[in-house]
Amino acid sequence: MISEIANRIFNQAITDYHKFDDIDQPIENPYDAESLEHLFYVKNWIDTAQWHMEDVVRNPQIDPVEGLSWKRRIDAQNQVRTDMVEFIDGYFLNLYQGISPLPDAKINTESPAWAIDRLSILALKIYHMNEEAERPTASVEHREQCQTKLNILLSQRDDLSNSINELLADIEAGKKFMKVYKQMKMYNDPSLNPVLYNKV
Repeated sequence: MISEIANRIFNQAITDYHKFDDIDQPIENPYDAESLEHLFYVKNWIDTAQWHMEDVVRNPQIDPVEGLSWKRRIDAQNQVRTDMVEFIDGYFLNLYQGISPLPDAKINTESPAWAIDRLSILALKIYHMNEEAERPTASVEHREQCQTKLNILLSQRDDLSNSINELLADIEAGKKFMKVYKQMKMYNDPSLNPVLYNKV
């Protein structure tokens, strides 16, 4: 099942990243460049680096100039993340291109890759919530609250994983079909952001 593969690789990427815990650590992808596993590993590595960028920029003592630099880096990273999601959807579009949808086939509210994107973020939430649930310097109350939240996240991952598998099975059976919309993040495009194209 795709979701099981994704969850395994997401956990692997998170573990590999935290061996260095360095936003600038170069990625060493262990999977064949043509494989879906390779794409999943890159996807989660991007998410993991961005997760830690978001932590840094929320430091209330951060220098404003440095904070703006991080914000711009996060924006750029978010565009990379979006591009990767759309690339993964391209993989699925190619995979299912030979399937003819049934006459009553329906479109899903989100594409497979955007559902997998949520699964990748969930993997990060689970990893870091588990850290908090086990953090020895935290109070018992804090750890118990985090364990309760962790249990909810684990349940959410199970439900989302099942939904992804069902969606892909429905596409394979012709019961649903894919239709991918580009995100078109206008604020990142100098030709679409008036603050940028009106700049003298």
